This record gives sequence, C-alpha cells and structure tokens, in this order.
Amino acid sequence: MLLASTPVDDDGALVAGIRAGDEHAFAELVRRYQPRMLRLAEATVGSHAVAQEVTQDTWIAVLRGVDRFEGRSSLKTWLFRILVNRARTAASREQRAGRPEDFGDERFDAAGAWTVPPEPWADRAEDQLMAAQLAQRVQTLLPELPAAQRQVLVLRDVEGLSPEDVSGLLGVSDGNQRVLLHRGRARLRQLLAAEVLP
Repeated sequence: MLLASTPVDDDGALVAGIRAGDEHAFAELVRRYQPRMLRLAEATVGSHAVAQEVTQDTWIAVLRGVDRFEGRSSLKTWLFRILVNRARTAASREQRAGRPEDFGDERFDAAGAWTVPPEPWADRAEDQLMAAQLAQRVQTLLPELPAAQRQVLVLRDVEGLSPEDVSGLLGVSDGNQRVLLHRGRARLRQLLAAEVLP
C-alpha cells in the first residue's frame, strides 16, 4: 500500500508511517540507517557479503516487527539490537562452517591487566585530508580485531552510542564493554603504528 508522504525528520513519524503502510517512510528509514547497520553488521561478522545478508534480514524483521516497537529505547537502538542478534547468529553459522577467529591479545596478561599500558588516544591529524585517510585506514583494519572489540568500537566510536546502550545491545556488563573498547582502540593503535614504523 502506497500512501502520500511528506519528508519525515523524526524517527517516531517514520515508525508511524511504516505502520500505516507508507513505502516512502520505509525508504527514508533505510536511507537513514542502512550505512550504519551495514557497518555494524560487518564489524560483527567480519565479511561484507555476510553483513549485507544480515542487514537485509534485519530490514525484513523490522517490517514484520514494527508494530511491536514500543519506543522504550530509541529507534536506532532497537534497529541495532535486531541487527546484532541476527549478526551473532550469522557469525556463529560462519564459524561453524570453518571460519576460525583469533581472539588472542598479547597486550594483556592472564588476569586481564595491561602488559604495556596504552598510549593516550589522540587525534593528531594535521588536516581534514589526513583525518579522512586515517579513518579509511582504520575502517580497513577493523576486520583484524576480534568480533566483540569491533562491535563495541563501532557502536561507541563510530555510532556514538552510550556505554549503557552498548552494554544492553551486546548483553555485556558495563565493565566488559569498557575493556573491549580499550582493547580494540589499543589494537588499532598497534596496527597503525606497525604500518608507520618499519
């Protein structure tokens, strides 16, 4: 069913439009969130092709479940929760199919403490071009992080979600998501430093 539609700026109006069968509202929702969802899916499953499949499955689930969205969380958090659940299932399926992952990290001892404390994270890009190149390189290096670190890093640093939202989305404690974030950032710094230093 296609209803006449006007541009919609807020997520609540989009949800109402989708519930009413407005295809334009759904198209706007996809336009607004598709790149973010694809990025999070890829950070979770580690494969662009599988991430596309997960994202597509998520949109189908959103259409089927939009009437159950109660607004207790933001629409973005609800979308990401559906995506993360589907991505975890896909990642498990991929791993069972023979995609081993390395979760080791030599920067931490057996007790989880830093073996060498990380240097402070600093944005030292001299100009916008340097920052864009660095962002592109970080995006390329993300697949080298363990899945849990990738997910937390994308949700916190790229999507700007709060620690509480990330903990709830991923089903981890606040302390655990902080450790995953710090380890992910430290690993990215290490990978970037290895490229700069011979």
